Amino acid sequence: MSETKLFRVSGEIVKAKLFAPMKFTKEVQAANLSHAKERVYTDLGSRHRAKRYEIKILKVEEVKPEEESSEKGER
Repeated sequence: MSETKLFRVSGEIVKAKLFAPMKFTKEVQAANLSHAKERVYTDLGSRHRAKRYEIKILKVEEVKPEEESSEKGER
C-alpha cells in the first residue's frame, strides 16, 4: 500500500460574478502531487460551485510532519 503525504496547495478561484478572486490555502493528504491537485479541484468545485477552469492552483508543496497545521479542519 502506498504511503500518503501531506501537501499544502495555494491558489485562487476566479469567477465572473466575483469582484476579486477568492484566495485559498488548503492542506490535503494524497499519495502524490497530481492526486493532491485532483483532491483540491473536486473539493473546491463542490463547495463553491466552481468549474476546473475557474480554479487556479498557484503553488503545491509537500509539508514536513513538523510543519503540520494545528487546525484539523483544514484537511
